[in-house]
Amino acid sequence: MNKNNNNQISVLRLLFTGLFLVVLAISSYGQSVADIQNIKVDELSDAQLEQLLKRAETSGMSEQQLEAMARERGMPAIEVAKLRQRINKLRRKGTDSQSKTTPAQNSEGREWIQSEEEFVEEEIEFTEEEEKIFGFKLFRNKNLNFTPNLNIPTPQNYILGAGDQLLIDIYGASQFEYDLNINSDGLVFIPNVGPVNLSGLTVEAATSRLSRSLGSIYSGLGGSSPNTFMKLRVGNIRSIQVSLVGEVFTPGNYTLSSFASVFNALYAGGGIKSDGSFRNIRVYRNSKMIAELDIYDFLVNGNQSSNIRLEYNDVILIPPVEKRVEITGPVRREGLFEMKNDENLQDLIKFTGGFSSNAYSNLGTVFRTTDHEFKVENIESQNFENFIPKDGDKFIFGELLDRFENRVQISGALLRSGTYALEEGMGVKDLIQKAGGLRADAFMNRAALYRTREDFSLEMVTVNISEIVKGNEDDISLKREDVLYIPSVYDLREEFYVIIGGEINRPGTYAFAEQMSVSDLVFRAGGLKESATSSQIEIARRVKDDVSGKLAEIIHIDIDKDLKILGEDKNFVLTPFDNVIVRRSSGFQRSRFVSVEGEVLFPGEFAIAHANERISDLLRRAGGLNQFAYPKGATLIRRNEFFEGPSEEEIKSTNLMEVKRNLQRIKRDTTEAEKILLERIDQKIEEKGGGISNKRGGLLIDDFKKETIEDLVSENDTLPQEVVKTQDMIGIDLVSIVNNPGSQFDLIIQEGDVLSIPKLLQTVRMRGEVLFPTTARYEESNGFKSYISRAGGFTDKSRKKRSYVVYANGDVRRTSGFLFFRVYPKIEPGSEIIIPSRKDKEPLSIQGWLAITTTLTTLVLVINQLNQ
Repeated sequence: MNKNNNNQISVLRLLFTGLFLVVLAISSYGQSVADIQNIKVDELSDAQLEQLLKRAETSGMSEQQLEAMARERGMPAIEVAKLRQRINKLRRKGTDSQSKTTPAQNSEGREWIQSEEEFVEEEIEFTEEEEKIFGFKLFRNKNLNFTPNLNIPTPQNYILGAGDQLLIDIYGASQFEYDLNINSDGLVFIPNVGPVNLSGLTVEAATSRLSRSLGSIYSGLGGSSPNTFMKLRVGNIRSIQVSLVGEVFTPGNYTLSSFASVFNALYAGGGIKSDGSFRNIRVYRNSKMIAELDIYDFLVNGNQSSNIRLEYNDVILIPPVEKRVEITGPVRREGLFEMKNDENLQDLIKFTGGFSSNAYSNLGTVFRTTDHEFKVENIESQNFENFIPKDGDKFIFGELLDRFENRVQISGALLRSGTYALEEGMGVKDLIQKAGGLRADAFMNRAALYRTREDFSLEMVTVNISEIVKGNEDDISLKREDVLYIPSVYDLREEFYVIIGGEINRPGTYAFAEQMSVSDLVFRAGGLKESATSSQIEIARRVKDDVSGKLAEIIHIDIDKDLKILGEDKNFVLTPFDNVIVRRSSGFQRSRFVSVEGEVLFPGEFAIAHANERISDLLRRAGGLNQFAYPKGATLIRRNEFFEGPSEEEIKSTNLMEVKRNLQRIKRDTTEAEKILLERIDQKIEEKGGGISNKRGGLLIDDFKKETIEDLVSENDTLPQEVVKTQDMIGIDLVSIVNNPGSQFDLIIQEGDVLSIPKLLQTVRMRGEVLFPTTARYEESNGFKSYISRAGGFTDKSRKKRSYVVYANGDVRRTSGFLFFRVYPKIEPGSEIIIPSRKDKEPLSIQGWLAITTTLTTLVLVINQLNQ
């Protein structure tokens, strides 16, 4: 029993200890507001934050004053921002149930005292009328909140009141600090001095009064030579309550900072409604109007002098708008503008920002109402200052005409073609002089003058430029919108060019020049390639005025490597549209290579020495077969028409790139000669040779074969896809080739051929429709069926009569038959036995069986009928 009592006492002790720790933790967060700078906002719960706000409220501080004190006491800016965000979030949740005394509850969720980066609000959609009203968006702009700056020194004209915190610093011969609060009676109590009334005084006046009061205990404060000095600062500022009434989105009472102005209050109230006045905002204090605010003065002139600082119980009245007009057209700001009774049309134009550059400002049109209907009036510019707008007026201004009163234009073979001003008595000759004169290539015999008639139709006036310039013919007077065109002689003929192709470094089309020779053209095209012939350069020349059927005149000339024309043609010059063709030298051959791999003494890559070089020659150059070679398994791999090898130009570019990489790989600074070489290589890589040097693959007939095969494959899905391989394996009889060089078995080798000679093969492979596809050891005594038995035999789907053997050298032999006998291919080392599968037969469908049954039934009935 005693043991149970002891356990219960221990549990109670633990509970009381835990409760004490919780209360201690809460009290540590709900500590004195004076320790706010030490608070970590992220560690505060909502309940602890509410307790902190209540303590601040008990001390007479608003939320804004609490934030200001936190900054004053040294709380980091990021913590102050977090604190403000948490307070706002708490208010949005509705945890604070105060009625219309906080901006969060009576301004549609606006928090006027937030910083710009923390202001979060959904995008406001405006009506068409609201979009037009000048100044409407000012207080409904989420990027503009008019938050007063609480971190600036207190202005000397700031009026003190109950709730303000005063910090008095005494320094000099005496040192002391006072932290005082103005109570509800407007008094501060100074130790050893007593109460001092400061309510309603400015900071400047309060400083003088406190200096006199403190002079009774600090004698050094007064006199002609003071040695003690006083500084008055305002710490936490008080909050004030103002009222917004009239045409605002959320009228009501608002608690604001004592630094708040009229703009702050309007923003807190959600802004002015579309029916409210933006130019007659009145501020009442103690039932007397003390200020009248015109927002246009701020928007147009940037003047905030009437944006006064508010005090406790001030009332801001926004009356309905009395006069509003609309202006459209080429002005800087179109829209709806509020006008005062003494303002005129010129003032309205000033509100719009003035006319734009294309405006016709001499005349305006106004649509206005009468007692019974609408009417239109025109206002001339000299009457703008005398015309008083009326409520509902709509002013419209037009644009300048899209025309020129004195424009003439000139184009063509002149030094300065363009647009010029038409002057009195100006003629064609004067216009040519203004345009800098004629170019040497101008066509002098004729020019075109396009003239616009009164009905806007065009008239063509023929002009003899040569005679007018020389003075032999009367000049033609110009009119507005005349356009003079003087062509060049080159504009009236086909553009001349010459063409060069073939074995040239930069083939193409070049501009023709008089006295151009073939050497000049070859030089311009980058010179001859190494493969070019120095003779038999062919020029194809156009035929003119020949009705005999001749299509071109063919001319042959000879030229050496120094680009000198040889023989009698040294004075030969080209004519426009000549086509020069540089032939390839008949003796030029680029290097072509083949490869030998496998069991030879010297495997590798070999250059083809002769056009008729054969496999036996290649094998001899490779050192012949070694002791491990299996000649019967030798294969020749050859490219087919689907192989697209690099062109000569691509091979050249690849080799030059390799040269460049090797030069750049040198671990030292490149020499001047190497730098020049690198630049030259870059130029050569970009060059594209002509003729067959850009041809990829083989001959043109190979391209036709390729296209034919591709068409067959695309049209017939049953053809195997192997036909589009880029290389073929050719079965060769290397034993016969070695024994009889040059025989029909000894094939002529081609570029890209690969002679593959395997080691002695000792296996046979079985694939396809066998029970157990495998590879077996080759035995000379075993035949086709023996190897099939080693693979478990044929499957039920096998097509025995279609079986075939692929030999090591690539040859293929199929099973043949005579009557009821099958002759299977001979098996050699490295052979591969392929057993194809039988095509699956589709089972007869239900519809098929029904058709057969119906047919049989009908047949039985017919037979039965015939028997009767």
